Amino acid sequence: MNTADLHTLTGAYAAHALEAEESLRFEEHLASCPSCTAEVAEFRATLARLGSAESAAPPASLKAAVMAALPTVRQDAPALAPRAGGKRQGDRWGRRWPRFALAACLAAALTTGAVAVQQHQEADRAQARATALQQQQDRFAGLLTAPDARTATAAATGGTGTGTVVWSQSRAQAAFLATALPDPAAGRTYQLWFADAGTMRPAGLLPHGTGTLLLTGTPDGADAVGLTLEPAGGSPHPSGAPIMLLPLS
Repeated sequence: MNTADLHTLTGAYAAHALEAEESLRFEEHLASCPSCTAEVAEFRATLARLGSAESAAPPASLKAAVMAALPTVRQDAPALAPRAGGKRQGDRWGRRWPRFALAACLAAALTTGAVAVQQHQEADRAQARATALQQQQDRFAGLLTAPDARTATAAATGGTGTGTVVWSQSRAQAAFLATALPDPAAGRTYQLWFADAGTMRPAGLLPHGTGTLLLTGTPDGADAVGLTLEPAGGSPHPSGAPIMLLPLS
């Protein structure tokens, strides 16, 4: 491995994707290479933002379903005092109890079945979300560890929030990471664009102010990535000036 090869390992080192021997050799190289040190810091910052952008609180629907089922769960019957003549007030109810017990059991079974179906559906949806997230993270990791991966970061107009673009010409792929941008108002969405010598090419929608997006299309021929605020569903062309413009250079 020569010095030229070491310059291409910044992304892989930041993502802990190097073998132990390669990592030691690269760390020796870092001690005398300011440009690689700066790139490693940028990649680490991007990886940290990716993790924080994808964190989410678990849904409360399961707790709500369990709480809603509580009224149908049978409680213990109260103890009744014996009446005069040796008969208890509960005799009449005692004769009817098997029917009530059967009805309660049926209701509980139906409720439990409905909760079980809901839990299964929620588990399927959670698994699908986890699979999609893992696939996206794998693609991001592949992009970050590409030998020619580069990053650029800019603040939004007005100073609220930042954006980072990661791109690789060899992989013909780019990704965008938004951090602390204001969430769009109802009926609005953020839209990404590749700027091809002044012509804006749609590259995907970002519905929230914090999140990640693998851009649609390739960065080939583009000199920048722009972000605008558009109507929900996106626009064929920007409806206003970019909130931020990140150079691909």
